[in-house]
Parts: sequence; C-alpha cells; structure tokens
Amino acid sequence: MTGFVYMMSEKPRGVIYIGVTSDLAGRIWEHRNRVHEGFTAKYRIENLVWFESHPNIVLAIQREKSLKRYRREWKIRLIEGFNPTWLDLFERIGELENAFRPHPTTKMWSDYN
Repeated sequence: MTGFVYMMSEKPRGVIYIGVTSDLAGRIWEHRNRVHEGFTAKYRIENLVWFESHPNIVLAIQREKSLKRYRREWKIRLIEGFNPTWLDLFERIGELENAFRPHPTTKMWSDYN
C-alpha cells in the first residue's frame, strides 16, 4: 500500500500543516470539509500545496516525522521547488507525481527500489 506525506496551507507562506495518509484525496477532502476538529479546522487550512509518495505507509510515517523536525524555511523551499506559486493541488492529485527518492548512500535506499 502506498503512503503519502503532504503539506497544506491556508495561503502562500502561511501556516504549514504536515500529515501522512494512505489515501491522499480522501484525507485532503476530510481536511477541506472539516470532518475532524483539530489544527487544520482551527486555522482554516484547506490548500494542498505539496505531497510526495512512498512505497508504503511505514516509510511515509518515517518521512513525516523527519519533515516535522526541519525548520520552516526549509519546508518552504521544499514546497516552492514543487509548487512555486502555492497553488491548491487537490484537483490535480491524479495528474501529478512526486515520488520520494532517498540519497543512494542511505540505509533506506533498498526500500525504494
């Protein structure tokens, strides 16, 4: 089962939320429709601005935890490298691909081949 790590925001360079899921379209729909109370509902975060896919949910969770430790500016550079104008990517989930590839010298490399 594929896993996804994603970032959402309410506006360009606004509040950034990082999440993980095995159903990207379904999870973003839940955020946008405020199905659950929480951070994204409180701050009205509805725009999917970045995502990447992983071979399975365990690797996606590891990546999510790693991304949450990075500084805000690093996250902004990651978003803008994939989505320079911070467009809402929700309608284009099926058209876009952003598969994560670890550095070849990392111990995770074999998990992605």
